[in-house]
Amino acid sequence: MTILPLNPADQASPDALRAFLGECRNVARRDGRTKLVSISLAVDALDPLAVLESIFEPGEPHFYTERPGIASAIAGAEAVLRHDARGPGRFASVQQFIDDTLDHAIAVGDVAAPFGGPHFFTAFAFHDEVEPGEPFPAARVFVPRWQVARAGDTTTAVANLLVAPDADLDALTARVWRAHAKFRDFKFRAMAGGDAAGHGSPPAVLRRHEAGDYRAAVARGLGRIAAGEFEKIVLARALDVAASAPLHPLRVLNGLRQRFPDCYAFSLADGAGHSLIGASPERLVRVSQGVLETEALAGSAPRGAGASEDAALAAGLLASEKDRREHRLVLDSIVRRLAPLGLRLEFSDKPAVRRLANVQHLHTPVRAALPDHVRLLDALARLHPTPAVGGTPRAAAVARIRELEGFPRGLYAGALGWMNARGGGEFFVGIRSALVNGAAARLYAGAGIVAGSDPEKEFAETELKLHAMLDALGP
Repeated sequence: MTILPLNPADQASPDALRAFLGECRNVARRDGRTKLVSISLAVDALDPLAVLESIFEPGEPHFYTERPGIASAIAGAEAVLRHDARGPGRFASVQQFIDDTLDHAIAVGDVAAPFGGPHFFTAFAFHDEVEPGEPFPAARVFVPRWQVARAGDTTTAVANLLVAPDADLDALTARVWRAHAKFRDFKFRAMAGGDAAGHGSPPAVLRRHEAGDYRAAVARGLGRIAAGEFEKIVLARALDVAASAPLHPLRVLNGLRQRFPDCYAFSLADGAGHSLIGASPERLVRVSQGVLETEALAGSAPRGAGASEDAALAAGLLASEKDRREHRLVLDSIVRRLAPLGLRLEFSDKPAVRRLANVQHLHTPVRAALPDHVRLLDALARLHPTPAVGGTPRAAAVARIRELEGFPRGLYAGALGWMNARGGGEFFVGIRSALVNGAAARLYAGAGIVAGSDPEKEFAETELKLHAMLDALGP
């Protein structure tokens, strides 16, 4: 990527912008190749979700994720570039698209600011292939037309555009200038049907229908474990609900971000009416300043009604042989999967308890310095899917999931996240989620099945997880 020493804020006039775009067009003509031009600006404090709500269009793709507890959020919408991939080579295909795009990119402005420069919003489905009729492909990456992100007290807005060798400079200048003015003096508007904080009447859930018999699926999975086919398999439920009116994905997201501040609140829209929304507790991989971070998150218990009950449930979770064994399978898999990359992993010998609003888990953070020859997607390709959402051994367990669950997972338990032009980025696991389309939604929740699991208890665990999303959908 070519970074030009220009400050758009110091040359904030249509004439200066047109001159800059003219230079970009000259480069495109010289190379005979369309250029991605990325303009980054530090702006007054904005809430990225509020911006997305204000300009939300159901016919445009968008990506949003937030960690409210650490004041970090990023939103992007519309797509100037997009690439889809499938099969075992999908991670390499996405990496090649990113490399090729950056080789022909020009960036100006606050590129070094948090979330400055072009970002690549990416989603990998659970499986290498998806079934016919699924709204999202096995892998998708796009560069947004606009992006707003907050990191602590810093808000950065990014405009991305394509400059072709025959670009109309007047039209490009007018479009970028309008966007520049909008983010310099942004005017929020409420979403139709009430504001996003939940004022007004959200649609009521009218019907619920379960896809399959979960208890029977768990029993069949336990039979295969007893036969030695695998040690662990993660089985999910799919609950189809119909509402009294169309569900606005960002209204639902607001409820999730407020209730689960320590989770990844997220929304990914395909631009054709489908949105995957959720609040995921599980980081898959993060790379920042040369350090890779991942985690083992497996083994669950409910929250207590008070401090004493909560502590007793946590103590029982730490003492549970079944839950510690399930957790260790996940941790051992992370170590084994990353070993060929030559990483020196650091982690505690004993798990801690991570408490969320409605459930608590055994948790072990893992980190390592990242060698120059290893990239984020190299690690992601080896880690996904983890035993926390697939099973152990991975190949044997994953091969049986579709048969036992009885429905396609699509993006459920997939890898969702973003990457920047500096090699950094963050991916989380698309669990505790719902696929929304109009007034219909499919809710997902899963549990890890190992020897000693009880179908009734596993059903109760998934019911607890599903209720978080049901509460967010409405009464």
